[in-house]
Amino acid sequence: MDSSEHGPAMSSTGVASGWNPPPGLTEEEAEEMQVELIKVEDEIETLRQVLVAKERHAAELKRRLGIGPLSEIKQNLTKGWHEVQCSNAYKRTQETLSQAGQMTSAAFSSMGSAIRNQFGEMSSNFSMRHSLSMPAMRNSPSFKTFEDKVENMKYKVMGQTNEESDRSPTSNNAP
Repeated sequence: MDSSEHGPAMSSTGVASGWNPPPGLTEEEAEEMQVELIKVEDEIETLRQVLVAKERHAAELKRRLGIGPLSEIKQNLTKGWHEVQCSNAYKRTQETLSQAGQMTSAAFSSMGSAIRNQFGEMSSNFSMRHSLSMPAMRNSPSFKTFEDKVENMKYKVMGQTNEESDRSPTSNNAP
C-alpha cells in the first residue's frame, strides 16, 4: 500500500502536501498560520481542562461548606431582587403607584362626603315636603329594607364589634 491510498500526505505542520494556500497567501504564510492555529487549539483544550478542574474544586468547596443548589438559588434570587429594588425604574414605578393610591384614596373620600351630603339634603328635603314623622318613616317597608341593606354593608365592611358578636347585623330590626 502506498501513502496515496490513505489520503494526501501531511507535512509536519499539518498542511497536506499538494495543498494550495488561499489566494493572497504564500505557502510559508499559510504554514505559519497553520502552526499558530494548532497552538491556539491546544491552548483552548488546556483552558477547558483547567476550567473543569476549577469547577470540580468549587463544587467540592461548596459541598464541604454545606452550600447546596437550593441555597444558591435563594441567594441569587435575593441578590436579584435587591438589584431590582435599587433600580431607577423600580423606584419611579413605586413612587407613581404610591401617588396613584393617594389620589384614589382622596377621590373615594370626597365621593363618600358627597354621597353623605346628598343623603343629608335628600333626607331634609323629604322631611320638609312630606311632613312625615320620623317614627312613621322608620316603620315604612321601604325604609326598613334600606336600613337592613345599610346595616349589612356596615357589618361586612367594619366586621362585628364585641357587643354584636352574638347577634346578626339585622337582628335590631327583627319584628
